[in-house]
Amino acid sequence: MRTLILVLGSLLASIVLFAQDAKPKITLDEFFNSVSFGAVKMSPDGSSVLFETEKADWDQQIFRSDLWLYRINGSGGIQIQLTQSGHDNTPQWSPNGQWIAFLSERKLPAGKDGDSDDKDKETPQLFLISPNGGEAFAITSGDEEIHSFVWSPDSKSIYFATRQPWTKDQNDAHKKDWKDVIRFRSDERGDVIYRIRLEDALIRHAALGMKEAPEAEKDTGVTPGAVVVSRTQERVEQMAIAHDGSKLAFMATSVSQRNEKVEDYEIYLVNVNGGTETPPARLTRNEAEEANLEWAADNRHIFFQTELGSAEGKYEDPQARLYWIDSNSGEVQRWFADYKGQVVRYTPMPDGSVVCACRMGTEVQLQSQANPKAAIVKRNGWPGTYEIPASAVQSLRIAFLYSAIERPTEIYIADSPDKLAQARPITAFNKLFTERDLPKAKPYHWTSDDGTPVEGMLMYPPGKFEAKNLPVFVLIHGGPQDADGNHFEADWYQWDRLAASQGWLVFEPNYRGSTGYGDKFALQIVPEIVSRPGKDILTGVDALVKDGIADSNHLTIGGYSYGGYMTNWLITQTTRFKAAVTGAGAVEHAANWGNDDTGFDDVYFLGGHAWEVPDRYRSEAALYQINKVRTPTHMVGGADDIRVAVLENYLLDRALHELNIPSDLLIFPGEGHGLGKNPWHGKIKVREELKWLLKYGGVGATN
Repeated sequence: MRTLILVLGSLLASIVLFAQDAKPKITLDEFFNSVSFGAVKMSPDGSSVLFETEKADWDQQIFRSDLWLYRINGSGGIQIQLTQSGHDNTPQWSPNGQWIAFLSERKLPAGKDGDSDDKDKETPQLFLISPNGGEAFAITSGDEEIHSFVWSPDSKSIYFATRQPWTKDQNDAHKKDWKDVIRFRSDERGDVIYRIRLEDALIRHAALGMKEAPEAEKDTGVTPGAVVVSRTQERVEQMAIAHDGSKLAFMATSVSQRNEKVEDYEIYLVNVNGGTETPPARLTRNEAEEANLEWAADNRHIFFQTELGSAEGKYEDPQARLYWIDSNSGEVQRWFADYKGQVVRYTPMPDGSVVCACRMGTEVQLQSQANPKAAIVKRNGWPGTYEIPASAVQSLRIAFLYSAIERPTEIYIADSPDKLAQARPITAFNKLFTERDLPKAKPYHWTSDDGTPVEGMLMYPPGKFEAKNLPVFVLIHGGPQDADGNHFEADWYQWDRLAASQGWLVFEPNYRGSTGYGDKFALQIVPEIVSRPGKDILTGVDALVKDGIADSNHLTIGGYSYGGYMTNWLITQTTRFKAAVTGAGAVEHAANWGNDDTGFDDVYFLGGHAWEVPDRYRSEAALYQINKVRTPTHMVGGADDIRVAVLENYLLDRALHELNIPSDLLIFPGEGHGLGKNPWHGKIKVREELKWLLKYGGVGATN
């Protein structure tokens, strides 16, 4: 009897300890309080890290964007919040490390005459703040937003670009003639690049204090003390200046911000040595959309990435690549040319080498290369995903984002790229996730119908890792130039952890068109824009059922953007899915081409315009097979979306309603393609999608 009591006591103690150690599952509210990072910048001397956070402000119904500073002190450091307006972004260190410039959409005070058109207006302007703290202050003004800016190498001036400003008289005349009429193309105008001396900005700030600028200044539409450097008919998306201060490079984009002609996207040079206004000279002549400009230390080469199109020939969409161009001769060389995967982001190092965050399969690891012809060296770190590597000018120290399936995203620092394994976190904004019972995940491989190997991720419900006969939610990533893998994300777009926590095995297929598997794999989506990746996804579902992993009676599907395209298509190809949740996905391609902002890319993916290949526009569109749908479908869209025109949501909704298919459509006011205006929109989206899966898929429990 005594032995039995001892055994029961021991068992009870074990149960109590287990209960104490057991972690709760993540809740909907906790999930949407995650913090993301918009920028990471090392100080020039490597002693501090400047970064931008973004998080939901539920009371104000905005996403707060604030700037922080981490001062490195031996093995520790001090974290300081620099700004608290909730509207601050795009920070840049001055080269001497004494100032930080950034853009802010802080509300401007109403005009003296109480003009309602100006009241509470949010126009991104250029601000300065000391890294030692104090109040930030604006150094630009006017009705036009600042598109981009860059410090001069001597830290004495800042160059900034804004749309050609109009005077008060010009604005009044336009309003008198046109009232509220929008002239779709005629009202567009190009940018002006200005230079403002730091000394003049500080003197003006000291003179004004907190007072409002004089009315005479407002009437001109131009920031006082700003000198015109150059003018262009395009929009200046990004600027970079040579380290000797002689030449300024800028990346031009369409003034309409609609991707209609690839020739609108080029790199230009401006000679800024003479001190007078100089016309820009076009440097690149390719069929690519350039991004992420950086001058090399030799003051001759300019680094740039291509995310859409090709810098080497006719337009196509391989994986993102890194190049540099000789600013004198125009010769272009590709970096990491022998790397099979995707160059996601890069940073030049002070020794002339380049470090890139490079995707291969489900991993994003740091690689380095000394020059375009040198061997590529993998920097040994942890399995998972490295993002936004940032280097210092006078130090080998680097900062970066790191995450893995069960490690939420934080900022880390390492003393050099070859010491990644000794890197340490400097933030803990997402610590709560480490205190929750998170789902486990692993890669999954199958063979598609044409014999091509395909990979994806399986995210299991907590406590059911590698279990069998599970209900499945197929969550399809957007892009298509993207991939799911060993990383952490928690938002309205990537909500796999919430779905898994409610009982679903989340299957995330990296279908044809995904990155990290070679250019051939990425390009095989053309011109079968939905049918080819659709076969990859369906054969993956077949493999899961055959392997006994998936319960064939409880299959559901969903996705946003390109994931929405695929969801809309696949519910016309099979009736096996019990429920579908789709967002911002097209159901046809002709009207969508005419209404979205990526026109030339749409034409590329389909192999021509609608009048050139009309049969393909029909055969690759869900609309013309919509009568086959039997799956209850939940839809969402941003009211102002022009990436995938919101009319596509209305079109799908009308068709399903006509066919008496259970459906629901949510439209989010003021939102574009990314639901980045009001955090409640994304939260409500996922809340209702989870309910839909429960209602029609028959599995899961809402929080």
